[in-house]
Parts: sequence; structure tokens; C-alpha cells
Amino acid sequence: MKRILAPQSKVVLAVAALLFTVGFGATVTLAANLQFNSASATIDNIGELVCSFKLTGLGDNGTAAVVCSADASATYGCINKGGKNPSAANKQTDEGPVSGSGNFSSGKNGNVTGSLTAEPPPSTLSCPNGQVLKLCFVSYTNIDLSATGIAGSAAGQTDTADVQGTLSLNTHVADNCP
Repeated sequence: MKRILAPQSKVVLAVAALLFTVGFGATVTLAANLQFNSASATIDNIGELVCSFKLTGLGDNGTAAVVCSADASATYGCINKGGKNPSAANKQTDEGPVSGSGNFSSGKNGNVTGSLTAEPPPSTLSCPNGQVLKLCFVSYTNIDLSATGIAGSAAGQTDTADVQGTLSLNTHVADNCP
């Protein structure tokens, strides 16, 4: 015996199916929420700023453009063969914004762990014969990470992370840098 549904039951089932479909679609859309799960910064042994991060919410096979930026101050000196900085005139401090950038893809888990580097501001100091230019001191402030989803379910979403504090490093203490 075949059961026949009343017209009202068919309408109720259709509406329930539509609500389930819309609700499921909304859940999938909300699952992609681009954000920094963690962010940190260090200075490596050659004076570069290294920003490390974990970015979540990209969705499967999503891609984000990530930028690490900071304000930097770098002091350079001319060092002779004896490892000394012989003249006060052979020092220079350069300042300015620095940044490093790259595109990162999430694979199937929607997460990306990565790092970017930014070099200290370049020097225009010219060393005399017999001396070499060395980075003596570097400092980074206002360190920020930013991400923009460029592919996948997080496309167009953005997030930023401020990395607190000031990082500084005397890179060539043994060379009697200023």
C-alpha cells in the first residue's frame, strides 16, 4: 500500500529541505574565517627580521598573501683587517620602513605555518680601501603582519597581527662597532 502525502506535508518537507540546505551552506561559508592564530618576530644572526606565524581559516586549498612590515634603524661601520672601527666618521645610521612578503597555500586543512624575512635598511656608507662594511646594530619597531585571502573560501578576507615590543641586536660586538 502506497502512502500519499497531503499537499500541506509536501510544502512542509520542501521548506524544511530548503532551510537545511541554506543552513548548511551558511555553516560552510562561516567556517572560512582568515585569522592569525599566532605571530612572533625575532632577529636572525645577520640582522634580518624574521616574522613567524600560523594563519587559520583559509579553507581547503586556500591562498593568502602575507606581509611582514616594520620600521627599522640600522647602524653600519667600516671595519679594518684588525677588526676595529678606526674612525668615528666611518659610521652611519640608516632608517626606514622594511618588509617581506609571500603567498602561502593551505592544502586541505585550511592552515598555514610560515615565516618571512625583511632585511635592514641598506647603507650608503662607502668604506676606504682595506676596510669592509658591516652591520653593527639593528632595531625594529612597529612590527606588523597582515594577510589577505587571494584564493579559496577566504578570498577577500583580511587580518592583521601586531607583534609587540622593540627588537634590537648588536650584530658585531667583537668588531668594536659603535
